[in-house]
Amino acid sequence: MKAVVQRVSSARVSVGEQTAGEIGAGLCILLGVAREDGPEGAQRLAEKVARLRIFENDEGRFDRSLLDTGGEALVVSPFTLIADTAKGNRPSFTDAAAPEEAEPLYEAFCNGLRALDVRVATGVFGARMAVELVNDGPVTIVL
Repeated sequence: MKAVVQRVSSARVSVGEQTAGEIGAGLCILLGVAREDGPEGAQRLAEKVARLRIFENDEGRFDRSLLDTGGEALVVSPFTLIADTAKGNRPSFTDAAAPEEAEPLYEAFCNGLRALDVRVATGVFGARMAVELVNDGPVTIVL
């Protein structure tokens, strides 16, 4: 499982003309699920993301987490995060989990955040989406 975590002042995801999910300050999380991933990994990653100290304290140092700030999370699952570009110029997606395997793990990750009292907004799994965000910092972490 791979996550690209971006600290945002706001973010939203749309499918067509409809907004599917929207948040204020918090984290926009792009979550890729690989074939070998399981529910335990989804739970561990949710806990890591929620406790990741990338929000500034009063001295301007990274010392606060999503849990500390009461921030929100927008979680979107692009299978393209699992791309292999080692050979040639065309990415291979053979290591990405099949949709019927990936969606329950995506939901498990989201539910792991919710279990920690994080407000979670999502896109529509498997849909073509447009993600808009205001990266705060900018701060982007790959897990």
